[in-house]
Amino acid sequence: QVQLVESGGGLVQTGGSLRLSCAASGSISPLSTMAWYRQAPGKARELVAGITGTSTDYADSVKGRFTVSRDNAKNAVYLQMNSLKLEDTAVYYCHAEGLYAWGRVDFWGQGTQVTVSS
Repeated sequence: QVQLVESGGGLVQTGGSLRLSCAASGSISPLSTMAWYRQAPGKARELVAGITGTSTDYADSVKGRFTVSRDNAKNAVYLQMNSLKLEDTAVYYCHAEGLYAWGRVDFWGQGTQVTVSS
């Protein structure tokens, strides 16, 4: 069983930056997808950014402001968030895809709060 632990959330003013980190307790295949999702109050969880190998994908709302990266040696994924807006306020969740000979498993972190204030 792989556990994901996020860190780096907090309170920041509009226009500021934060860097989220997520470390997996076990091995995550470099071929798998690692991603960041977020959920704001009263809204559904949405994909923010994902990375598979060296290929990245972003929600339209964060393109040009957020950058996802990973360190396969550390089984970690990061989210650099710049030019933060009020609407970026949410709980951010790390997700990792576990790929095994017998199938696929989704792993989730516990979430980290990001609050952007004016």
